[in-house]
Amino acid sequence: MNKKLHFLLAGFLIFTLSGSLNAQHSVARAWNEALLQAIREDFARPTVHARNLFHVSVAMYDAWAAYDETAETYFLGKTVNGFNCPFFGVSAPTNIEAIRKEAMSYASFRLLNHRFKNSPGADSSLPRFRNLMINLGYDPDVTTLDYRNSGAGLGNYLAEFLITYGLQDGANEQEGYENSVYEPVNSPLQPEAAGNTSLEDPNRWQPLAFINFIDQSGNPFSNATPNFIGAEWGQVAPFSLEVENTGSTNGSDHLYHDPGPPPSLNQDGQSSEEYMWGFSLVAKWSSHLDPNDGVIWDISPSSMGNMDISSFPTAWEDYQPFYEKRGQGDIGNGHDINPKTGNPYESQMVKRGDYVRVLAEFWADGPDSETPPGHWFTILNYVSDHPDFIKKFRGEGEELSDLEWDVKAYFTLGGAMHDAAISAWDLKGYYDYIRPISAIRYMAGKGQSTENNLPNYDAQGIPLVPGFTELVQINDPLAGANNENLNKIKIYAWKGPDYIGNPATDVAGAGWILAEQWWPYQRPTFVTPPFAGYVSGHSTFSRAAAEVMTLLTGDAFFPGGMGEFIAPKNEFLVFEKGPSQDVILQWATYRDAADQCSLSRIWGGIHPPADDLPGRRIGKKIGVKAFHLAASLFHSSKTKAAEENHIVIYPNPVDHLLNIKTHQPNSEIQAELINILGKIVKEKQTLQPRNNQTFQLEVNSLKSGIYLLRLTTDTGVSVHRIIKR
Repeated sequence: MNKKLHFLLAGFLIFTLSGSLNAQHSVARAWNEALLQAIREDFARPTVHARNLFHVSVAMYDAWAAYDETAETYFLGKTVNGFNCPFFGVSAPTNIEAIRKEAMSYASFRLLNHRFKNSPGADSSLPRFRNLMINLGYDPDVTTLDYRNSGAGLGNYLAEFLITYGLQDGANEQEGYENSVYEPVNSPLQPEAAGNTSLEDPNRWQPLAFINFIDQSGNPFSNATPNFIGAEWGQVAPFSLEVENTGSTNGSDHLYHDPGPPPSLNQDGQSSEEYMWGFSLVAKWSSHLDPNDGVIWDISPSSMGNMDISSFPTAWEDYQPFYEKRGQGDIGNGHDINPKTGNPYESQMVKRGDYVRVLAEFWADGPDSETPPGHWFTILNYVSDHPDFIKKFRGEGEELSDLEWDVKAYFTLGGAMHDAAISAWDLKGYYDYIRPISAIRYMAGKGQSTENNLPNYDAQGIPLVPGFTELVQINDPLAGANNENLNKIKIYAWKGPDYIGNPATDVAGAGWILAEQWWPYQRPTFVTPPFAGYVSGHSTFSRAAAEVMTLLTGDAFFPGGMGEFIAPKNEFLVFEKGPSQDVILQWATYRDAADQCSLSRIWGGIHPPADDLPGRRIGKKIGVKAFHLAASLFHSSKTKAAEENHIVIYPNPVDHLLNIKTHQPNSEIQAELINILGKIVKEKQTLQPRNNQTFQLEVNSLKSGIYLLRLTTDTGVSVHRIIKR
């Protein structure tokens, strides 16, 4: 069972592995759970799955909204990011709930089959999708596109256009989401080897070369040096984002929510104190990962959480006191009273080493991951299932049905997660910032930068901190048999995978190690995610989700005043034994959970502080804006956009001549054709009209296959999928 399903009061899985439905939940929940399980069995790609979660949520929401008197569709009948989806509306159904469920199921089924057909888990996922359709009472082989009179037709039609939209939205789906222009500037680091002598630029991302690379979902890769995932994701069509700045790095011509560059380590000998302090802090915090160090913390909401994002530092030089106060980075004062019970929160005293190890694995989304955006969908489902939760939009008005709550909540959270991925990865690709394992080993290889009259001095070296970062002295156990390590840098940190022979029985603990051999708290076959650090995706996703959850529910607090997750003694941790006692993660508010997630990435050795706070701020902006855009559709009057944008293309499939009929007279239409690989095969040309509403395009010279037809009319640009026989 996936770790996330240990959530207290989360209810039962709504489908079994064969696809059966739990009648206590909506059909939207069934398809969301099917998607989450497919993500767990796919490659661990946060960007790709944020997009999948959003697009499937769009499919379900629009299939629901098409039959609603007040809610406005997002995609049907609209031009979204330059792509037009024609829609004339549906006939009044005799059973609105039945036809909604049918439309949502066919839309989800078709889209999920397309998106996961090449997944490493396709042998499990695709039969599960099919079985769920059958168990819901639908024939998976029905392919009608008659959306006016059929729920199946609407679902298939909607999925068809979402699939086409996805083939031109900038994600490069047709080529497996690979980067088009990005190339790393640094040669790969081999983590198993000591040091980092191959690093050329200490401010830029460095690939890692493995003997065997296994991603966070447990999938082995044939490429032992994984590429940067999503370096050009800023080009993907967003939900609510608006361009703020422009740039020209790594294929991106714009930036969303640009916080400016991170601290750098200059190669002219002028080193950045903030850079050195930040990465050194990551090594220092890894010393906390020892359950036997005797340190006990109260991890309940009475002592942690309740931080005010407006008080977070903005200048790099102010980060140090923020993270080092109380030695744990959480400067919040906790909550005196549970507002739902009126009673104080009870203390929970646990070993610090158990707490931070559980945090690092829980928020990282381990070998059974649904990735960070999917993780927040499991939290949403947990909240929806809580017996104290009443499904009212913003906590006001009438209680919503399970179906209406789910489609609106998924659509809103999906839009926020999609935008968070685009914004964070746009910055990751643009700034291309280094990860801790590369920076710490590089600085340690240079030496120490504290005293030029001490041995092994270099302006780019790591700062010395008594008790945590020191020089190896004579007679030191790390000096080596022939003092070959004399005056090298040693650090007091988590000792790493070399001290774990059997993960079921061994604990590495903390101790003095050579800094050139420092490891993040991760599996040795994974080490660090294959993409740049700045800004933190976890911080961005989590804060955006927390803002959405707060606004959706109308309450900053979890139902009952507390959310919980149990990590059972000696069962939860994956790559070493533990925790040594039951640990219950507890959060009073959604923002407390998000802040805890952000800090977990420092303990996990994945991010320095510089990556964290900008991500939290960006996430807050994204969550609020995505929520309000979604909410504007929920209570909107129906528009005439479907009639205004409607374009009919026939015949399709086509042999020789394509007819293009518009709803309104046009003085001119320009058309270009793009193949499935994204290459233009017919340059833009002005079409010749048969009359002022019908135009023709000759396609006889095209090879058989699927193409995208991009049309420019007086009212805008639209994209259509055609099939050449």
